[in-house]
Amino acid sequence: MTTPDQQPTAPETPDPQFKDRVYRSPSGIAGGVLLLAIAGWLGIDALVTGEGRAPWVALAALLFLVPLVLAFTVRPAVYANEQRLRVRNPFRVIVLPWGTVEGFRSGYSNEVLDKAGAKYQVWAVPVSLRGRKRAARREARGEARGAAEAARGGQQHHAAAVATGPVRAAGDQIMEELRELLEARGKDPRAQGEASVRWAYEIVAPAAAGAVLLAILLAVG
Repeated sequence: MTTPDQQPTAPETPDPQFKDRVYRSPSGIAGGVLLLAIAGWLGIDALVTGEGRAPWVALAALLFLVPLVLAFTVRPAVYANEQRLRVRNPFRVIVLPWGTVEGFRSGYSNEVLDKAGAKYQVWAVPVSLRGRKRAARREARGEARGAAEAARGGQQHHAAAVATGPVRAAGDQIMEELRELLEARGKDPRAQGEASVRWAYEIVAPAAAGAVLLAILLAVG
């Protein structure tokens, strides 16, 4: 119950949570799952039917190889929202508020540059030279069709084709989306802060343990 001097206060509303856009490599994940299936089949077979040191060698090899396969195929991902960019690479996780990002660079690999001068490779968005060539061929075919339509009097069709913009490979499209997010959010007060880098010990530790165990087993054999 409130008195005349007191007004009910509105409940505090939490800061809005922005859903991440997630970018991953479907081909990398598919390849990783296939490699894990093969390694699991061979490793379990050696564990069950192997004799002497073979089960121990198989166990050490699995401990060493499985984290590495996961790291380079299934693990890489990019998470982008209104406030920050999070890049999950094989052995590190890089969190960059948009205000700390200087830009993106695409060559033989895709990279994000921060304002402190550091650069980080974006493993989840690989560069496909074959994909770029296919995109260039599709764009050339589209321009040829548009020119033919315009010659036959289909100017509206040609204008619509031009308005859709250039054809890009999948990785280049993702990098363009990230550049647009940077341009839109880079100066937002909620997108400021400090960059952080964390090592993926959940990958490094078992892989290192497996490597040491495997080296010991092979050395004493």
